[in-house]
Amino acid sequence: MKYMYLLCALTAVLVACESKVQREYIMEPCPEEAPAQAVAELKKELTDGGFQIFDYVDEASGDTVIMQQYFLAFLKRGPNRSQTKAVADSLQQLHLAHLGRMYEEGYADISGPFGDDGDIRGITIYNVPTLQMADSLANMDPMVKAGRLVIEIHPWWAAKGFPLR
Repeated sequence: MKYMYLLCALTAVLVACESKVQREYIMEPCPEEAPAQAVAELKKELTDGGFQIFDYVDEASGDTVIMQQYFLAFLKRGPNRSQTKAVADSLQQLHLAHLGRMYEEGYADISGPFGDDGDIRGITIYNVPTLQMADSLANMDPMVKAGRLVIEIHPWWAAKGFPLR
């Protein structure tokens, strides 16, 4: 149940922007370019890349909103947390480098820890076409390889291009 509340909160944050911002953020269209053409091009690019999508028309604005499947990875407390402080600190640095690389290479859109000391330590949202790819990338994390973290991944839908705010 706690996952459901978290997913609802994340969805609300990501889809709370105006659709005009979405069009400009996604496509940065030329003034003469029709929005329908921009949407069609983005849909083709995403489907050609293997991403799962659907769209709907926002009744208030008349804009087409493209929903894309992402993969939400929960980084959970792992079974092997008996490392020395020096080893744990080193693993933390490698973990942060891995997450930074995932972001820089475009595989992950955002990562971050939770503010409590619970079993779920943080999340990463992977922007990749398949669950298998997200799982493979998440399991490359040195903290996961060392057993300090384990990964739990769920498909997650969000409006394409809506920024966090």
